[in-house]
Amino acid sequence: MHIGIPKESLPGEARVAITPDIARKLIGKGFKLSLEAGAGLAAGYHDDDYESVGVALVDRAAALSADIVTKVRKPSQDEIAAMKEGALYIGHIETCEDDGTLKAMFERDIRPLAMERIPRISRAQSMDALSSQSNIAGYRAVIEAAARYGRFFPLMMTSAGSAKPARVVILGVGVAGLQAIATARRLGADVYAYDIRPETREQIESLGAKPIDLDIGEEGSGEGGYARELSDEAKARQQELLADELAKAHVIITTALIPCRPAPVLVTEDVVRRMREGSVIVDLAAANGGNCPLTEADKVVQKHGVFLVGFTNYPSMMAGDASAFYAHNIANLLDIMVDKTDEGLVFKDFAEDEITAAALLTPEN
Repeated sequence: MHIGIPKESLPGEARVAITPDIARKLIGKGFKLSLEAGAGLAAGYHDDDYESVGVALVDRAAALSADIVTKVRKPSQDEIAAMKEGALYIGHIETCEDDGTLKAMFERDIRPLAMERIPRISRAQSMDALSSQSNIAGYRAVIEAAARYGRFFPLMMTSAGSAKPARVVILGVGVAGLQAIATARRLGADVYAYDIRPETREQIESLGAKPIDLDIGEEGSGEGGYARELSDEAKARQQELLADELAKAHVIITTALIPCRPAPVLVTEDVVRRMREGSVIVDLAAANGGNCPLTEADKVVQKHGVFLVGFTNYPSMMAGDASAFYAHNIANLLDIMVDKTDEGLVFKDFAEDEITAAALLTPEN
């Protein structure tokens, strides 16, 4: 069974789907691996690292013609056209927008396993790429904020005077938000956090942060551990009640997303005006319109004296570790997808496992 690993084609994407250590394990299990030469360089993995564990270095066409093609980001139309009919694709599909990707794949009988569709159940935790990459985003968001905030994060007491700790507010307490809380606390900040799901309160407190409690008239717990979209009335009340808490913040990190919906506006322009000059907002929802309407995707801008950070691919900024995490996700998924027989590796029936059944996209779903 042949796995092809092409170089990521999206501008600015530095990750690679399979790292050398995971390649060695997959080869040991009976897979044959081919890597497009140079595919791992941006993440710090050299061609020699792959060759030394038995990976064949090939051109782009050969990597895309394998039985299984694995990538980080969704395939382009050109990449789909280069895959062989009947191949299996494993990677993100990013299906919220119908841009013809799935149609092109189905026309060539390519079976897509979407990593973002891995269910959030205990059995699938080791395959959950959304969580592994969000963890990195939450960490990096705090580092970006600390680098741009012109004051100390922790309490500092010196012979020359003292500085109070930064007041950091985290909006959205999913995987990224929890990692942001933990990282900001490790840096010594005074951390507050808010989420519309009441069950997150205990998680916030367990990390040493203070929960922000708001009575907005409804709760936002949705399916699969995600937040659901609030009513217009609840959104308006949420903005109103949050405003005073946010205006006092020195750093705000927003992570609030609703799958396949525009990001909810949590930090209004009026709040930005009220914040102290030199404060920082890191908006992890920038790719979906932003939790602050002043955010500009993939830019750092200063408005009303406040820095707004709108990067949309934090895992790519830490491509080495992000690739390692993602490669483990892929390898763990492959473990439940194949059986080893006397004739070699064979695919199981994907419909019989709740994980692969959820991740497999078909014309019917």
